[in-house]
Formats: sequence, C-alpha cells, structure tokens
Amino acid sequence: MPSLLLVVLLVEVAVHLVNTIGAATINNALWNLFLLVSPELRKQAAEKNTLQTEYLAIRRDLNATSSQDQFAKWAKLRRQHDKQLEKFEKLKATHDASKATFDRTAGIIRWTATSGVKFILPWIYGKEPMFWLPSSWFPYYVEWVLSFPRAPLGSISIVSWQTACTAAVLLFSDAIQAAIASALGSRSPQKQPATEAAKKKKNT
Repeated sequence: MPSLLLVVLLVEVAVHLVNTIGAATINNALWNLFLLVSPELRKQAAEKNTLQTEYLAIRRDLNATSSQDQFAKWAKLRRQHDKQLEKFEKLKATHDASKATFDRTAGIIRWTATSGVKFILPWIYGKEPMFWLPSSWFPYYVEWVLSFPRAPLGSISIVSWQTACTAAVLLFSDAIQAAIASALGSRSPQKQPATEAAKKKKNT
C-alpha cells in the first residue's frame, strides 16, 4: 500500500514540524494570514494600533507635564488619557477575544490533521500489512514484534511503520541541524584571522 506508507510518513513529518516550530508560532503566522483575507479584522487591528499609538503619545505628554505648574494642561491631558485608555482597552479586549477564538479553532484543526490522524490511522488500518517481510529471513519473535499489534504475522504493521518513520524523521532533522551548525562553525574561524590582522595593524 504505497499511498498509506506515504501518508504515514507525511503525518510524522507534519507532527515533527509542529513540535519543532511550536504551536504559538504557527498560530501567529496563520493569524497574520487570516488578517489579510478578513477586512473586518484587519480594520479592527489597524484601529487598535492607531489607538495604542495615540494613547502612548498622550501618556508621554502627560508624564512630561507638571500637575502643579501646568494644572489646566495636565487636567486636559488626563481626561484625554483616561478616555483613550478606555477606548483602547475595550477594542483590545474585542481583538484579543477574536484572536483567542482563532487560536482555539486553529489548534483543534492542527491537532486533528496531525496527532489526531496519527492516532486514528493505526485504529483503522491496524490489520493491514504495510508490506511483507521476506519469508524465513527473521525469527518468529522478530516477525511478531514487527507485526504488532494486529497485522498478519510476517508483515510490517502500521505501528511499526510509524515508529520507523518517526526515527527516520528525527535522524534526518538531527543531520540537517548538525550540517547547519557545522557550516556556521566553519565560517567563524575564517573571520578570526582577519580580525587579528586588523588589530595588529592598529597596534603598529
């Protein structure tokens, strides 16, 4: 079943990416994309940013004004400050509520599409052999373990295939990280001699 083999591998890759990148980072990226296609929320976010900028400007002026020497100006700024703060907090609460609803929905969809599928597939295809082992190549206990829990003896079960895919994805990810770290590490020593030569010129 090549299609199922590929589906299991892609699900493992997706789960690993979610765990590596982080749910909060993914939600923020999706939220920014959602703002682009939602005029109402985009307008709400722009209004919130405008109110925040105006509020911070009034607050800065208020802090710079003496309540004793410039009481009239200070009282006016104080009224504007309180009014702007009330409007900003009300709009921010509405915006945050929309963001929280979006995060919950995105979290449910993300979990269903990754971890949910990962748990459901063995339940549906638990008796399906992913592929068959060569006959008489492995002892009975090895065949039993590889076919666990419900696949026919002598075959690879979906659980075993999931485990192999998880290990392969982790190894591939570690290899990429090691290669990147090695590439970055090899660049830094090359810059040191130039820096040391520049220091010697300054000293001379």
